[in-house]
Amino acid sequence: MTLSWTQIMRLGLVQMALGAIVVLTTSTLNRLMVVEFALPAVLPGILVGLHYGIQLSRPKWGLMSDNGGNRTRWIIGGMVVLALGGFGAALAVTLFAVNLWLALGLSFASYALIGLGVGASGTSLLALLATATHPQRRAAAATITWLMMIFGIALTAGLAGSFLDPYSPARLLTVVAVVVTSAVVLTTLAIGRIESKVVAQTPDQPMPFIEGMREIWAERKTRNFTLFVFLSMNAYFMQELILEPFAGLVFDFTPGQSTSLSGAQNGGVFIGMLLVGIAATGLKFGALRSWVVAGCLGSCAVLGLISLTATGAVALPLTPLVVALGVFNGMFAVAAIGAMMALASQGRSRREGTRMGIWGAAQALAAGFGGLTGAAAADIMRRFMEDGPAFGAVFAFEAALFLASAMMAARVMDHKPVPRAQMILGE
Repeated sequence: MTLSWTQIMRLGLVQMALGAIVVLTTSTLNRLMVVEFALPAVLPGILVGLHYGIQLSRPKWGLMSDNGGNRTRWIIGGMVVLALGGFGAALAVTLFAVNLWLALGLSFASYALIGLGVGASGTSLLALLATATHPQRRAAAATITWLMMIFGIALTAGLAGSFLDPYSPARLLTVVAVVVTSAVVLTTLAIGRIESKVVAQTPDQPMPFIEGMREIWAERKTRNFTLFVFLSMNAYFMQELILEPFAGLVFDFTPGQSTSLSGAQNGGVFIGMLLVGIAATGLKFGALRSWVVAGCLGSCAVLGLISLTATGAVALPLTPLVVALGVFNGMFAVAAIGAMMALASQGRSRREGTRMGIWGAAQALAAGFGGLTGAAAADIMRRFMEDGPAFGAVFAFEAALFLASAMMAARVMDHKPVPRAQMILGE
């Protein structure tokens, strides 16, 4: 028995809960560190890099899922760990004005918990989807759950932003406590007894981790796609840690306004994903490679405009530009997800979880490296020039990475029409 559409939607609620916690730790909290507490942007970059670095364990989680086991336990347990880490990170921010070393210690411990929670819960969830979903529904299942995660991110950022103003430590802790508690409760109710009602295929003999990794890495398509994921996700995440500080320092956004800006960006991502789904499924227009390239090139163009706006060369409102960036990011991301789910079932059979784990690890490494690089570059540039041109230089470099990603996608991805069985909305 495979997952029904209702069960896929319920798993999407878990992904939505995961995104709701993560967005607070990667956007709101880093803005408070940089703007309200005048800490170097590299500090939240290191913290976020830590939680992404710990997610390099994703291939191990994926192989464990391939070898069988109680995925529900890891999904719920991982969400609980993530919730503890999210609240601990918020508590640490409020302590920076009291005791710097205590705040730093709690921050590092909390972001380590965030990495463990995302790795355990997220990878186990994707492995369950990849192995228990009918082949004709895999691309649809991945896209539905991703859309729901983006919706959760946008909704949380928007609502949290509205409740954070006027900012106070007590208000921050209250908002974060509500979010993380709701996420755990939603996950527990949504996952329910789904796993016991489906039969996911597993190997006849458990595969040792090193041997399993060696088998998958020997596949040329897997290697090439892993390199593309790493490059493109560097571009995707480079502005993650500096967008809200940029909005606060250059455009005088309040904490609530900058958090809402992050919500607007993720709202744009949701729209971009939906547009590609409608065009690819309803109009049967374009191959996955074409949508990936278009998304990367569009992201490059918008980042160029944001860079010019930051330097004062042009006068454009920031919010519409950020929404446009989200739309093109969403176009690129959803097409890449479709390709990922198609490739996950190719090559050696019953290794979907391992491939998803490898690509998840590449994404995590790129996200941590890209975010840290963007934050460090902004700090360095601000020592030699004003805030606007400093941030503008980083956005311009990010635009160049998206251009390189488009060129690489054109080389490593197949230029074929999207098969109906792999359409975004499925059959």
